[in-house]
Amino acid sequence: ASTYMKWNENLQRRMFLVALSFAYFAKALSGSYMKSTITQLERRFDIPSYLIGVIDGSFEIGNLLVIAFVSYFGAKLHRPKIIAVGCVLMSIGTFIIALPHFIIGRYEFETSVRWVVNSTQNPSPCPVGSPADPTHDGCEGDSNLSMWIYVLLGNVLRGIGETPVQPLGISYIDDFATEENAALYVGCVQTISVFGPVFGYLLGSLCAKIYVDIGFVKMETITITPADSRWVGAWWLGYLIAGFITLLSAIPFWFLPRSLPISGTQGPEKCTPEQTSFIKEPPLLKHKYPAEENTSFIEMAKDFIPTLRTLLGHPVYLVYLCVTITQLNSLIGMVTYKPKYIEQHFRQSTSKANFLMGVINIPAVALGMFSGGLLMKRLKLNIMGAAKMAFGTSLVGYILSLFFFAMSCENAKVAGVTLSYNRISYDKHSAFAACNSNCFCSAGDWDPVCGENGITYVSPCLAGCTTSAGSGKNTLFSNCSCVGVAGNLTASTGQCPHKDDCERMFPYFLALSVVTSFIISLGGTPGYMFLIRCIKPQLKSLALGFHALATRTLAGIPAPIYFGAIIDTTCLKWGQKKCGGIGACRIYNTTSYRIAYLGLTLSLRTVSFFICIPGFILLRRQLRKEERNAAHGDPANGRTELEALRKEEFVTSNSDQSQQTPDNNTDRETRL
Repeated sequence: ASTYMKWNENLQRRMFLVALSFAYFAKALSGSYMKSTITQLERRFDIPSYLIGVIDGSFEIGNLLVIAFVSYFGAKLHRPKIIAVGCVLMSIGTFIIALPHFIIGRYEFETSVRWVVNSTQNPSPCPVGSPADPTHDGCEGDSNLSMWIYVLLGNVLRGIGETPVQPLGISYIDDFATEENAALYVGCVQTISVFGPVFGYLLGSLCAKIYVDIGFVKMETITITPADSRWVGAWWLGYLIAGFITLLSAIPFWFLPRSLPISGTQGPEKCTPEQTSFIKEPPLLKHKYPAEENTSFIEMAKDFIPTLRTLLGHPVYLVYLCVTITQLNSLIGMVTYKPKYIEQHFRQSTSKANFLMGVINIPAVALGMFSGGLLMKRLKLNIMGAAKMAFGTSLVGYILSLFFFAMSCENAKVAGVTLSYNRISYDKHSAFAACNSNCFCSAGDWDPVCGENGITYVSPCLAGCTTSAGSGKNTLFSNCSCVGVAGNLTASTGQCPHKDDCERMFPYFLALSVVTSFIISLGGTPGYMFLIRCIKPQLKSLALGFHALATRTLAGIPAPIYFGAIIDTTCLKWGQKKCGGIGACRIYNTTSYRIAYLGLTLSLRTVSFFICIPGFILLRRQLRKEERNAAHGDPANGRTELEALRKEEFVTSNSDQSQQTPDNNTDRETRL
């Protein structure tokens, strides 16, 4: 019977690790897919980047609503079942995000190209006479564009559902794992979770190639390609797939017990460094409410504020919190708009940008996180070693990131936007010139054509074209007075392909991006282990939950919004909504975009390094103080958190002693 119980317990441990890894994978997949669709959502709902930032940050708002209470009270209840409920809510929220596609009309984009059988009846791109008043037919349908609010609400629900997965899952692992295995288990779970973004971005790449209204329109009538800034992919399809996967991830947690014993033999006479260090602490922080006991909500709530006050009175924890908040502002803003940066700066399609993020950048992050956990175990790093490793890798990655500024591309050559019609690029540009003065054109349209002179024009009308032949993507405009090539005044649909130094620079950008991502992520696992080791074990769940609460409030919510707002300031040409008002940006100032995006990212990292200085000073002073107290045999002052950490790490580093005295204390099954 004893052998069967041990076998069953080991099976349940493995089952929980697999289930938690799959839940991490599912939430990471849907989260990364959201980031891969930002340009699709911008174009579909005709909204600027800062509103996309609001939508992206709404996930963190959902977390903010419930995370403190889930982390505190959920730690005292049936954690696996709470995680299961969270996964179900995430799934429902993901399905709600896809809902607007099925309740709004078909996607319409501005174009002068028509799909007609008889190409001789093509209307002239250059209307003569006063232009007709802009029609407001369908303006009622334009209100459907506010359907992006459903996307926001679905993302809020996703955030609520994701709340219990991380703090309760990690604390559950840390309760049943021995000290030498805890870092490796956490590293493995986080590494597997990083493969979620791989599939998320690949799914985004696939869906971006499929037209948004696939199955409802004849594809031969679509006159734009995925490389066009008006193209919208089947963004809704990926959310349906991600929602189904998230729903599956909830199933295993329903069959797991409330808690699991620590692996190894159990002995009441054996104590971990955690218990021996804290056994004489005030009653406030004792393990008062094991998960197996039935505890009233009021009784648990009594200690919430005092316990939180104790947590926030830890100076090292507070400095760590400030550092991670600043760095996560940089990281979240950078990751959210990196596919868009690749699209706009290096003129790649949305599908290709997502594909490269999935197969090149994200695997480097996964390898870095796994390697970081492995190095921490092999090098037997104590708390100071983990802090130094996290700081060092971040600093090296920061220095390498400075080279991104040198990887520049010129603006696309667009007449009336980035250069004037006489090809002088230093004056204030106007979409109108003498060559198109006979045509009554709209300056608000974005229907680009490529002239034979290699310059893109905002529309055939503004290129001065008077006739057209062919249909669809094969339409050829002729007699284009603004093109100015003698004997060949023609233009074709779409922007001109720009073959310049940008094409040669792009592979170097990708290579440097992979290297910096790997180096920075090396410090991810040591930094995370520093977080859960720099506080009392009784405060693990609350510390993790409050850390997540603070980072989501001060980084996850504002970073996408102000990054998007700053990116919006670099827009050169805004799309126009049917009933007036600006829509999504069609083309950006490449130089301004690069400086704003990279400058803001690296400035935030610079601030975080300055915050690290007092953190190291506090940590070192506290360690020395505890060593002196221990040397003088002062048990009253020698049992603080950091001394316990020091002892714990040294015990962990002694593998023989760890094997002889495993961490089997039942009191280590803390729920706070």
